[in-house]
Amino acid sequence: MLHLGLISGTSADGIDAALVRFEPRLDSVHARTFAWEPALRARLVALGQAQGEVSLDELGRLDVEVAHAFADAALRLIEEAGLRRADVAAIGSHGQTVRHRPGGDLPFTWQLGDGSVIAERCGIATVADFRRRDVAAGGQGAPLMPAFHAAALRSLDEDRAVLNLGGIANLTLLPREGEVRGFDTGPANALLDAWCERQIGFACDVDGAYAASGKVDAGLLDRLLGDPWFALSPPKSTGREQFHLAWVESRLQGAGGRPQDVQATLLELSAATIANALRASQPGTRRLLACGGGVHNPLLLERISARLPGVQVESTAIHGLDPDFVEAIGFAWLARETLAGRPGNLPSVSGARGPRVLGVVHPA
Repeated sequence: MLHLGLISGTSADGIDAALVRFEPRLDSVHARTFAWEPALRARLVALGQAQGEVSLDELGRLDVEVAHAFADAALRLIEEAGLRRADVAAIGSHGQTVRHRPGGDLPFTWQLGDGSVIAERCGIATVADFRRRDVAAGGQGAPLMPAFHAAALRSLDEDRAVLNLGGIANLTLLPREGEVRGFDTGPANALLDAWCERQIGFACDVDGAYAASGKVDAGLLDRLLGDPWFALSPPKSTGREQFHLAWVESRLQGAGGRPQDVQATLLELSAATIANALRASQPGTRRLLACGGGVHNPLLLERISARLPGVQVESTAIHGLDPDFVEAIGFAWLARETLAGRPGNLPSVSGARGPRVLGVVHPA
């Protein structure tokens, strides 16, 4: 039986969908990214950045609208693969994060995309709301991929790390011996995409060309790096509610800098915070396996490599996992774990009080 994973990440740049077979070995049968309807994406990005107010009615409608978009992606993927719905044992749907507040006296995390709607539309058992149980158990609820990374990419021969370059960057530490750890390091593509879209109208900086046209502003970089969040010890996680354009603008100190210099500085911020975090947390790392949309930004990978001498930086594709769909495959895997009654979180990563079976199951 196949499992189907669905996720839209912090950048909200599309719905990643992957059909996966796990036995006798992991095999991605078919995967594709489906574009958001532009107006819906704009509403989700604005909501994720806490721009303006939104009514309860609007939130309710968005929850269902996102679910229909996810269901459409799942059904189209199954059709494109020439399969039947009955061939799919379960869907694992991450949803679209619109707020992530794992700290404070009443921690919570919120992903839109009602699993009941997806199950009803697809006629397939759907597991959703993966993050909430870990948060309820005192954890960060993120990142959730380290358990899958460990199952698919760990080596007994070397200390490795997996770097997900989504809207937010996160690391999974895979030592030869000892416990797996993981945490968010800060912004990866979210700020780069948002600044690029505002300045030149493109939703992303293709090949890092816009950043390459500028120069790093050392003063701005220091001010950005001075945010107290970067000094926090793991476990930690973050999102658009922390790192958004208003956060950048508050550190610009006037309008003297060129926009392309800001872009170059934001790229260097991503590289610096990733490299600093890896050196501090697992200095013996010999191989860094990159995935997520940021693998298509050669300048970003170049700057990460430059800050990590002695570390081989390479795509997960070399190890059999399409870097664009690692997270979608991972949520298919998490759905499989949930239905088998196995925990999907790692307390060493999230800080939860113990292992927990994740997600809410919506039967077919």
